[in-house]
Amino acid sequence: MPQLIVCKGLFVVNSPSFPLTESLELLMQVKKTHDLKKTDKKTLAHWYHLMVLGRMLDERAPNYLKQALGWSYHAPYAGHDAIQLAIGQVFDHKTDHLFPYYRDMMTALSAGLTPEEIILNGLSKATDLASGGRHMSNHFAKPAWNIHNVSSCTGNHTLHAVGVGRAMKTYKHKGVSFSSQGESSVSEGYVYEAINGASREKLPVVFVFQDNGYGISVPKSDQTANEICAENFRGFKNLQIIICDGKDVFDSMNAMTTAREHALKNSEPVIVHAMCVRIGNHSNSDKHEWYRDDKEIADAKAQDPLPKYKAELLKSKIFTEKELTKIEEEAKVMMLDGHTKAMKAPAPTPDSIYDFVVPEAHVPQKYVDGTHDYNGEPMKFIDSLNGTLKAEFRHNPDTYIWGQDVANKEKGGIFNVTKGMQQEFGKHRVFNGPIAEDFILGTANGMVRFDEKIRVVVEGAEFADYFWPAMEQMVETSHDYWRSNGAFSPNMVIRLASGGYIGGGLYHSQNIEGTLTTLPGIRVVVPAFADDAAGLLRTAMRSRGCTVYLEPKTLYNAKHAMTPVPEDFEVPFGKARLRREGEHLSIITYGNTVHFSLEAAEVLAKEGIEVEVLDLRSLNPLDYDAIKATVTKTHRALIVHEDKVFGGFGGELVGVINETCFEELDAPVRRVGSTFTPVGFNRILERATLPDMQKILVAARELANY
Repeated sequence: MPQLIVCKGLFVVNSPSFPLTESLELLMQVKKTHDLKKTDKKTLAHWYHLMVLGRMLDERAPNYLKQALGWSYHAPYAGHDAIQLAIGQVFDHKTDHLFPYYRDMMTALSAGLTPEEIILNGLSKATDLASGGRHMSNHFAKPAWNIHNVSSCTGNHTLHAVGVGRAMKTYKHKGVSFSSQGESSVSEGYVYEAINGASREKLPVVFVFQDNGYGISVPKSDQTANEICAENFRGFKNLQIIICDGKDVFDSMNAMTTAREHALKNSEPVIVHAMCVRIGNHSNSDKHEWYRDDKEIADAKAQDPLPKYKAELLKSKIFTEKELTKIEEEAKVMMLDGHTKAMKAPAPTPDSIYDFVVPEAHVPQKYVDGTHDYNGEPMKFIDSLNGTLKAEFRHNPDTYIWGQDVANKEKGGIFNVTKGMQQEFGKHRVFNGPIAEDFILGTANGMVRFDEKIRVVVEGAEFADYFWPAMEQMVETSHDYWRSNGAFSPNMVIRLASGGYIGGGLYHSQNIEGTLTTLPGIRVVVPAFADDAAGLLRTAMRSRGCTVYLEPKTLYNAKHAMTPVPEDFEVPFGKARLRREGEHLSIITYGNTVHFSLEAAEVLAKEGIEVEVLDLRSLNPLDYDAIKATVTKTHRALIVHEDKVFGGFGGELVGVINETCFEELDAPVRRVGSTFTPVGFNRILERATLPDMQKILVAARELANY
């Protein structure tokens, strides 16, 4: 048997894969409010009922796979029983939020899911509360009870839990945000970002690490230098750490009760590191016999929390064998009843894949026809953005913005787009995030979960090129609405300063829309003029769902991007704008290259070539009708964008034209864009790489004369 060490009343079990070398200091005193004598018989019976019922479901799950009925992914929780029981019991669905991970079946059951709801998830039925069969089995959720649908990407939900905690503190809500995970996922960088942010902001978040010694087959010794990974966070300020025996019901209940009370009372994060044991395989695709010997497996089974708890109840003489048998029989009846109901539930239909891909957008009430008959003084692109942000913050008091360097005294971001916002709206609505792009985006995803009325704008990175660390959260956010079967809409706008022509070189001049537009579930827009900058931003901030708002930064103060901007200007998504009419050739473009294309069109007009210039503005959704209309009119199409030609968004446009307008073409569709190289820092290298008016002229003349 593994060594048992007593640490001031808390039991810490030595992992067989990582020998304990030193005693552990208890960093937080736990209130011993739960033991056999202090807990009433009704509660003890309820806990036993849940543990027995949960184990029946846990052991039954693989049988569904054997019968080809479902549950093709199942991660058994046996050995985690006590800590998961405790998480569910202290969680209050009326005030708290819970982010369980894929092994948290007992947690979900203890928190209030019924056997039917558990089995519906396992069988991926259309009526599964978590996702309607869209997400992997064993990912339990109940949105109406604030039990969130969590991704398969281990540990990333810690950021969402922190975002909810931020909202709780902002709105002075008395509740706690719970995040549960295995100890190996703590190695992920975003977990450190989450805990760092929660400790810095003093948020009511309880992080539970369920430590069974293994990450699939990887022993804990390959994951962390500290045998107890919670010890890695010992130096964090405003953070409390509890180490408990996750196999012991009373130790776990005491730890979780203390953690919740502390987080609630002090608005301060707590880590509960629960020492568990994995009795079986990691999942039904694993064979633990390949990396655990017979003795270790036997030792794990010998620590089974369920028979231990039953033995305690009998030894105390609080229950008789007959009483416990009755509870077991009642649990079996409940399980079979849940099975019967779940088996009759409908499966999802094939056409349902198109439901809940993108939440509904705000529908503009003005300028919907794309005409812009208005007067006024021309405004800079950057002033249009700044003014619209402020106007929308006044329009909706539940709007927030954060990011790197967005607000410090007179400065408002690297380009001063958010200048003056913190002074007007306060630090609770406009504030700096750490230099951690994943944290910036992940906590935005979390904060909007607290209330549908909340809108969050983030500067996803100081430059679009730096957004890559946040891509995991971007992918997560892109399928949140679909994965949750429409239960959760990530109502946020991600602003990114994009593109080159500033002499910025690597990490300051790249374009990333070619990657972003491959993700269903998000919108991607790129304005080229001040009025569209305002109109698209207003529509994005009033819409449900996630919009990536790419700002061509060289246009911020460019005279050629200035236009009058009506006070309440709105632009619909998926509506291109015809910038110039022509009959010989269509240039389809967006962003910086709109201006080069218009310049080229002026030159070509003097040569007798009338060019039509279509500014897409919105890449996803895309205005297919406008593309088809212009190609049908001129019969020649030149795609122009700043990004690389190879792998760029223009390839998608060529595909659309070939599929819908092939018979209208009098020449092959051509593309102009960057070379398939990075953008160099030296201006000579930058000019050689990026498209310009001269390169467009060459391609347009060749295409017109084809």
